[in-house]
Amino acid sequence: MADHAERKSRLSFGELIRGFIFFALFYLYLWLQVELRLIYHGAGMITNFPSFYKGWAFFRGFLLYPGGFVEYVSAFLSQLFYYSWLGALVVTAEAWIIYACLGYLSKVANWPRFRWLRFVGPILLLVTFARYTYFFPTTLALTTALIFVCFYLRIALFRIAGYLHLLVYLALSIALYYIAGGAFLFFAVLCAIFEIILKRRWYVGLLCLLSAVVIPYVAGILVFGVSAIDAFSELLPISWKILHYGTRRSDVTFVYALYLLPVLAALVFTIGRRIAERARSKTSTNQNVEQSAKVPNGSFDTPGQDEIIPYTKLHKLRWLVKSVILFGIACVVAFYVHDGQKKALFEVDYYACHRMWPQVLAAARRAPKNFFVVHAVNRALYFTGQLGNDMFRWPQHPDCLFFRTDASYRWTYWQNFDVHIDIGLLNVAENALIECLEGIGDRPLILQRLALINMVKGNIGSARVYLGALSKTLFHADWARDYLDRLQSDPNLSTDGRIQYLRSISLEKDFPTINIPEENALSWLLERNSQNHMAFEYLMALYLLNKHLGKFVSNIDRLKDFGYLELPRHYEEATLVYVAGTGKRVYLRGYQTSPLLRQRIEDFSRILHSYGDDKRAAHGEVVRKYRDTYFFYYMYASSGAAK
Repeated sequence: MADHAERKSRLSFGELIRGFIFFALFYLYLWLQVELRLIYHGAGMITNFPSFYKGWAFFRGFLLYPGGFVEYVSAFLSQLFYYSWLGALVVTAEAWIIYACLGYLSKVANWPRFRWLRFVGPILLLVTFARYTYFFPTTLALTTALIFVCFYLRIALFRIAGYLHLLVYLALSIALYYIAGGAFLFFAVLCAIFEIILKRRWYVGLLCLLSAVVIPYVAGILVFGVSAIDAFSELLPISWKILHYGTRRSDVTFVYALYLLPVLAALVFTIGRRIAERARSKTSTNQNVEQSAKVPNGSFDTPGQDEIIPYTKLHKLRWLVKSVILFGIACVVAFYVHDGQKKALFEVDYYACHRMWPQVLAAARRAPKNFFVVHAVNRALYFTGQLGNDMFRWPQHPDCLFFRTDASYRWTYWQNFDVHIDIGLLNVAENALIECLEGIGDRPLILQRLALINMVKGNIGSARVYLGALSKTLFHADWARDYLDRLQSDPNLSTDGRIQYLRSISLEKDFPTINIPEENALSWLLERNSQNHMAFEYLMALYLLNKHLGKFVSNIDRLKDFGYLELPRHYEEATLVYVAGTGKRVYLRGYQTSPLLRQRIEDFSRILHSYGDDKRAAHGEVVRKYRDTYFFYYMYASSGAAK
């Protein structure tokens, strides 16, 4: 017995070490590779990320329907994704609970052969975050149901005699349904499996399944008055709140698998246990049969046949091999399911919204051909003073400066509002933000931008509403309270440099349509304030992208007004293309053209002539030498018609 106890202790310690290593790697992967702050940000692609406000008024709304409590808790915990390290801790804790619950199901059935299934749950949970989707309320409801299942098995299945355990089941069912909504159905099915297969109490199992229909109907429909669909599917992955929206149901298959896993595990554990018992009953002695009969009464410590073998180096080797296989599978899954392209989009948008321009350019290199990325890159290039020199290092298109909200790019309000604020089109930005408020929800970033716009426009009452909401959030309250205090003492915000600057450049005209022509809007902005540098550079960039070189060169003489010490590289290249194509001279107001650039355009022309002016034939050689020049863009890029 002493040898058995020592070996069992060593095996338990080995399991503990394996689990610790697994979840340490799990946490580091979420923190450093997935970066949950990106999921918090959402990038306009996650439309169901919840808002959270401090105070009773916000909490009270979640008490009025089944599943509201889990939704409230998930909304609070989701805010912690704001810091990747803290969000990773939350998800790792959830993964560990799923792991522990699956392990307990194996322990109840005393069928350890498939205990490795407990690692599958955390891996599936990891996949949902590595794909940059948001199913946290749904998975948290599952986790809550698993905890209730384990509590029921611990208390009622073995320790309560007679029909009293049915009262325990009923109490747990009502509580769980109120707390986690439709996830109660999952609880009822698992309890039925253990009652029917392990305990052979068919009538109890059938009552469990019947309760899955009766309790949602009575409590959900009759008591709380929710719809029949919500009464049975709230917080489940089959809810219309997920399946009705294309962006929300992306990769929902992994959540289905996560819900199906405990059911399959329970079937494997209980059926496997019954098969093993029958096999032993035919070959074992009466003593072994008596020990086997004790298992359903809660004795989980009965040693199996292999447990009497001394702890040897062979067991250490087996532990090592199993650990290597587990970590190998987990690493392969983590590598292949991680959506690197989607992460690049989220990163670029995150850095752009936080005005972290060098980081925008660094992240954009992983998805340089995406129009949304190039849109953010152009903004970053402007704010780093590189738009006129490095713009054509990136694949450009005329629509990459501003996105139209049409079928070409689907829903682009999120990508548009910041550039419109920066350039002075506040009414257009406000319209985009209101659309985001309707489609994405009252996210702090949206409220912050709306507050800023209303302060610039002098709508102090509206600004106070948005600031008041922000003051109840977890991470933007200080910013909001600071502005509320400043509005109290100085309603005009006369000392706020950014507010005053935006007022000086903001267009005051009303537009008949939202999608006004970009050239007109930029020209009006320059009429409003001739020193609107961003409007000027974007207008010049627009002329270059649309190959309107006549309009471009007519504005060259305005460079001195903005303090340019020399011609930006792309401006000089475009001027040379214009001169070569028209034979006209351009007055540069003292700016000198580079002899090197003149040599490059001559070499560019020579290459084309050597292929008989066949652009397609010359493409391979030209792209190697001149891909980052306006020469190349002018010759090979579309002029705006093609997407």
